[in-house]
Order: sequence, then structure tokens, then C-alpha cells
Amino acid sequence: MPFETFKCIVDKMPWLLQVAIGADSECTSNPDIWKMMAYCREKTIVPNLTVANINDETADNLAKYCGAVAISRYANKNLCYDSVKRLTDRGMTQINIHILVSDNTYDMVMETLQDKLTDKRLEKLNAIVLLNLKQCGRGEAYNTLSEEKFKGLVDFAFKNNITIGFDSCGCNKFLKVVKDYPNFKQLETVSEPCESTLFSSYVDAKGDFYPCSFCENKSKGDLDWNQGLSVVNCVDFINDIWHNPKTKLFRDNLLKNGRNCPMYNV
Repeated sequence: MPFETFKCIVDKMPWLLQVAIGADSECTSNPDIWKMMAYCREKTIVPNLTVANINDETADNLAKYCGAVAISRYANKNLCYDSVKRLTDRGMTQINIHILVSDNTYDMVMETLQDKLTDKRLEKLNAIVLLNLKQCGRGEAYNTLSEEKFKGLVDFAFKNNITIGFDSCGCNKFLKVVKDYPNFKQLETVSEPCESTLFSSYVDAKGDFYPCSFCENKSKGDLDWNQGLSVVNCVDFINDIWHNPKTKLFRDNLLKNGRNCPMYNV
């Protein structure tokens, strides 16, 4: 996405409080990325993003502009842990590890939790965020983790005072496995289920709106998101996009489904 498109989108949503920018793993492919972040700051928006393997120069820029940065954990944990340390060494306090939770990645998730207890590179890590599987794209090759194993991960983290988080997709699953915790009410209060089309939007690189990134070019039943809604070409975002019949239909389905994903079996 060029800067001009980004600016157009931000300007059409003057109420924005947060912008999560999509970037490549090294945050180097888009020459306008730092200009975008600087513009966010001009608009009193603190940007955040997810990366996986960054060098010192990129770490300097992320520390300059971002409030929070997530580091994706893949097979080579050193790329992730070194990137975490580069950012915490620069004084950043909202640095999280993002890791996919699935039956295929269970051992890697458990290893990451255990490493938080012993690896000095993770001493100032804010949290390990468990991302629930959506079986699309690369996720089609993965299998959902059983509730028993999922609870085991949560129990291990709490027992060892490891700060964890979840994407909103997994909120209801998390609440289910901690229902017997003595502080359940507190955990429920700080947990947020899916907010797509309720108070968040996803806009792709072309400037098209979708309920979330996993809905892009997808359809299920009467929910047809094979094509998004153009934010760049809309006159009024609220009337043309937010109250568009397609958006309202998704929102109605989400609410009727208890804010569980209406597109995937998460």
C-alpha cells in the first residue's frame, strides 16, 4: 500500500484510536512504512504491528514510532527471541510474542512458555499471545488443538506466572477452560470476544474493507466477502461501509452467534 492510499483511509476515519499495520516479517518491503507511522503519530494514533525477524535499524524505527510490537514465533526461535531483545533493549515495554495454537504447533507453544522462564532474552517480554487457528491459507494444513491440551497450556502459564494473552477469536474458548478458576469473574472482565464490525475494521492493501483479515475473499452461507467494500472510493465511511447491508449482515450474524466467529470453527 502506498502512503497516499494509507493517508486517504486514515483521513476517512477521524475517530480512529488504533492502527495495526500489516507488514512483512522483516518490515523492509514497503518503502512508505515509516512515513505511514509518522502520519499516525501526527494524528495522535500510536501504531503497532507484527514482525518476525528484525535488524537493529528496523528496531530503532519501531522503538521510535510504535507503542506495541508483536514478534511471530516460527520454527527458528532464535530469530524471534533476538528480535524481542532488540526491542526491549530499546526501552519498549509492550513487546509480545505471537504464536499459533494448533495440534501441529503444540510442542512449539509449550517450548516458548518454558523458555520464558529461563531465556534471558525474554526477561522483559510483556506477554505470550496465543493465536487460535483459522483453517484458511497456510492454516488449512493445521489441525485444531484439543480443549484438554489448550487448557494444559493455560494452566501451565498461570501456574508459572507467565503473562499470556489471546486474539479475540479465542476469547470464548479461553473462558471455557478457566471457568473453574477462583478469579474467573476478573478474567471474564478483561477478556474481549470478536469485535469485527463492532468496533474494528480490516482494510487490505488496495484499500478495501472486510470484517477481518480472515474474511478477505471468503464466503460462508449468506456472508459473501469474495469482494470487499472500497474505503478509498467511498464518500462517507459510516453510511457507505459501516451501515452497508453486507457489513450489517455480518454484524448481525456475529451477535446472534454470541460473538463467536460466523466464518470459521475456531
